[in-house]
Amino acid sequence: MDKTISGGVQRRLYSLAADYTATAGFSCIDDRRLDDAERYFETALRLASLGNDHVTAMRVFNCLSMVGYQRNRLSAALSAARAAQDAGATRRDPFLASLAHAHAAIAHSTAGDRQAALRCLGHARDVLGRADSRERPPWTDFYGPAELFALSAVVHQHLDDSAESESASHRALAGIPPQFRRNRASATAHLALAQLGQGEVEQAIVTATGVYALMGADQLPPRLRTLLGDFHRGLITLAPTSAATREWTDRVHAQGDTQ
Repeated sequence: MDKTISGGVQRRLYSLAADYTATAGFSCIDDRRLDDAERYFETALRLASLGNDHVTAMRVFNCLSMVGYQRNRLSAALSAARAAQDAGATRRDPFLASLAHAHAAIAHSTAGDRQAALRCLGHARDVLGRADSRERPPWTDFYGPAELFALSAVVHQHLDDSAESESASHRALAGIPPQFRRNRASATAHLALAQLGQGEVEQAIVTATGVYALMGADQLPPRLRTLLGDFHRGLITLAPTSAATREWTDRVHAQGDTQ
């Protein structure tokens, strides 16, 4: 960094670099290129530290928790989630604290810790109600009460609370804006899994088909293909000989979306 640049400008440049690098890392998560994601996030953390950027640091820890979850490395997911909860940004902004608590709930539910997961969900709801309308980075635009319901659905799914997961998914879909198409598609996939968990085979298939309708002609991103792969395997386990299962299987093979 040029020493003729003031300290404040240097920190701002480091912060911008951290933000762009974190965005690149998140794109890798969506594509399930997790090794690349981790490299980007390690760089983003260093840049955020140089820029004294607590918000981006919190974002990165949340994303690293997602990576740990997707790799089935539960201790890594929990460690990163706790780091996000402890970040300076979450102490200063209830909105960001809510997001950190929600991701921590997912990490705890993945580890099978019901009490900790539900406690974190409760914290996420409570502090979100105290959030103000201050200006925040664009990457936070996706989050709010509807997305919290979507994350709650994931937590309840992990805890085998299918009815609660279904209810949360419906509430998420009632509020997630249309422009967040992937978020809506993910919530739809989780709704289908919740319905399947209650034995509602035909309704679950109708719901899962809605994922394709939401994504239109676009190829499904790997994270959605993984969710539909989980749905497909659950469907075969629950109703292996039904006509509905055969029709769904034919469809996913034609789409190339089995995992």
